[in-house]
Amino acid sequence: MSTAVDLTNRVSGYDLVEQLYCGSRTLVYRAIRETDQIPVVIKLLNRDYPSFSELLQFRNQYTIAKNLRLPGVVEPYNLESYRHSYALVMEDFGGISLRDYAQERKLTLAEILEIAIQITDILDGLYRNRVIHKDIKPANVLIHPETKQIKLIDFSIASLLPRETQEIQNPNVLEGTLAYISPEQTGRMNRGIDYRTDFYSLGVTLYELLTGKLPFECDDPMELVHCHIAKKPPAINSEEIPQVVSDMVMKLMAKNAEKRYQSALGLKYDLEKCWQQCQETGKIETFELGTRDICDRF
Repeated sequence: MSTAVDLTNRVSGYDLVEQLYCGSRTLVYRAIRETDQIPVVIKLLNRDYPSFSELLQFRNQYTIAKNLRLPGVVEPYNLESYRHSYALVMEDFGGISLRDYAQERKLTLAEILEIAIQITDILDGLYRNRVIHKDIKPANVLIHPETKQIKLIDFSIASLLPRETQEIQNPNVLEGTLAYISPEQTGRMNRGIDYRTDFYSLGVTLYELLTGKLPFECDDPMELVHCHIAKKPPAINSEEIPQVVSDMVMKLMAKNAEKRYQSALGLKYDLEKCWQQCQETGKIETFELGTRDICDRF
């Protein structure tokens, strides 16, 4: 949520308008670029002397997003020197985080399906560019309150796969946000990570949007890791949520990547089928999932 601007964080060439986010690691501001009065968003590291790995991640998100040039990815304009760190200057399309948007109002099933379809489109674009985001969650999805356009942000831990590689090996340190992390991303599954890790995190995101809570809610990090690896998520028991939609979310959240959707387009087909039924009849009949889920990589 936006708050007053901390004037100690002045960025040369920009007028800070409001603070959009203040976390333990980063600060995000809305600003106006003085040269042409264009609205921008500026992201800063929330430490005077960041570590080498923090600086590397900051550069990483700029480089990967800059080369993507996808309509569903927030465009970075510049990476500028700022004190002992960087300032990442990005486009401001008027979006707010999906986390804040969902907290302010109750989303209808049709709205959630529309959001899911847009995110799936973006994931397909990432797949075609051999990029794994690795941190899909409502806080990293922006939505424009009027147009409902969706854009993805924060590629700080994203991986760009070389042409001959289909997966990356597990990192020694755990990456991603624990509540949304896939079993293989915990580093305890003895298997590489591929783009299907983003499908799992999307499943957790949709579970949260549909039910208003996370599938696994506990404060102990090790217990949370265990839940992702070994525990089945509680069933989505709600008269408002059709069984086929619940099944789709559970398929996304399968512990084994081979049992999830294998392609973004296969997922998109099922989502659009649900949305179309929802629009035409107001209810969604059960159908076989994954009939168009054909993958060219595995």
